[in-house]
Amino acid sequence: MLVNYRGGEAAGFLEQSGRAVALTLRRAQALLVPSGFLQNVFARHRYAAEIVPNVVDLQRFSPSDCEPAAPHLVVARNLEALYDNESAIRALAMIRVRYPAARLTVAGSGPELQRLMDLVEELSQGDAVSFAGRLDRDAMAELYRSATVSLNPSLADNMPNSVLESMASGVPVVSTDVGGVPYLLEHEYTGLLVKPRDPSGLAAAVLRLLDDPELRMHLREAGLAEVERYTWGRVAPLLAAHYEAHRSPQAVTAAQRH
Repeated sequence: MLVNYRGGEAAGFLEQSGRAVALTLRRAQALLVPSGFLQNVFARHRYAAEIVPNVVDLQRFSPSDCEPAAPHLVVARNLEALYDNESAIRALAMIRVRYPAARLTVAGSGPELQRLMDLVEELSQGDAVSFAGRLDRDAMAELYRSATVSLNPSLADNMPNSVLESMASGVPVVSTDVGGVPYLLEHEYTGLLVKPRDPSGLAAAVLRLLDDPELRMHLREAGLAEVERYTWGRVAPLLAAHYEAHRSPQAVTAAQRH
C-alpha cells in the first residue's frame, strides 16, 4: 500500500489527526507527496515522504497567439473561504480605477456563491464579474486562453493544478505566497507572489503586469519552460518506480504467471 497525500492543509491535519495518520502510515510501504512543501511538513512529524509532482496536460492546456483587447483576470478555485475569492473581487475593483474595462471570471462552485455575488453588487462590479461555475477541462482550457492574468488568492495551498494549467496556457500568474506555492512559482521569474488576505497587494501585482508587457512576456516564457517538468511523460516513470519498488514477491510472481 502506498499513500498519496495532496492537501495543502497538511500541518493542521497532522496536528488534529496524528494518531489516525500514524495507524495508516504504519501499514503503508511508502508515502508520496507532490511537493517539497509537503515533504517538509511530514518530516516535521517524522514521516519520510517521496516527491511525485502533479501532472499537466500540455496538449489540452496550451497558449493563445494573442492577448485579449481588455484585461481579463481569471480565478480557477472553488467558492470556499479557503480560496479567498473575496480578495480577487476586491482587487478587481481597485484595478478598474486604472483599467475600467478590466473584468474577472471566477470558475468554480461552492457554498460562498451568494455571499460573493452580494459583494460584487456592494462594490458596484456587477458588469465586470462572471461566475462561470464548474467547467469541464476543455472549457477551462479555453478560459485560460482568453485570460491576461491568472489569480490564485488561496489562504492555504500545496501544488495547485490551476497554477500549472495557467502557466501551460501562457498566462502570467499572481498568487499568494502560501504553502507549496513558492516551491512551484519563483517570484518575479515564473510568477508574482503576494501576501494572503491582501487585496491591495493582489491589485498592485496585477497592475504591475498590465503596465509592463515585457514582464508579462518574461513570466509567460519562463512558465511555459517550467511546466515541461510536469508532463505525464516525466512524472509517470517516477510514480511507476515507486509502485514497482514496493511490489511484494508474491505479487510479482502472480503478475509473471499472467
